[in-house]
Amino acid sequence: MQLNTIKPAAGAKHAKRRVGRGIGSGLGKTAGRGHKGQKSRAGGFHKVGFEGGQMPLQRRLPKRGFKSQNKPFVAEINLSDLQKLAGEEIDLLTLKAVGLVSELVKTVKVIQSGAISRKVTLKGVGATAGAKAAIEAAGGSVA
Repeated sequence: MQLNTIKPAAGAKHAKRRVGRGIGSGLGKTAGRGHKGQKSRAGGFHKVGFEGGQMPLQRRLPKRGFKSQNKPFVAEINLSDLQKLAGEEIDLLTLKAVGLVSELVKTVKVIQSGAISRKVTLKGVGATAGAKAAIEAAGGSVA
């Protein structure tokens, strides 16, 4: 293959629709815009959501609560992260001091990812069922 022989796939390119080019084209006279009205005229478009003066949908519906998808105050750590930490007792302050979680984090949860073979005691740190079982199997506890 060479650069001067490259072609688009068959049917990938097609001629642009040319409107207002006479009666024979099928899109002459009104050029597919129909008759009269704001949308038929040049520059005759209105803002998104405009319903011709009727109360628009976004204003008809009641405003309800908001739940952020971005949760900066909750963090997850792996079992393998716990394995690397020095010390037996682990709490939120310890994790912040080591730099495993951000200073803004308010709650931490340990998830079952990786393995742990040493005894650790979690205080004020949550754990999933699988992570809790792994910690207890290694001789540790989740308080």
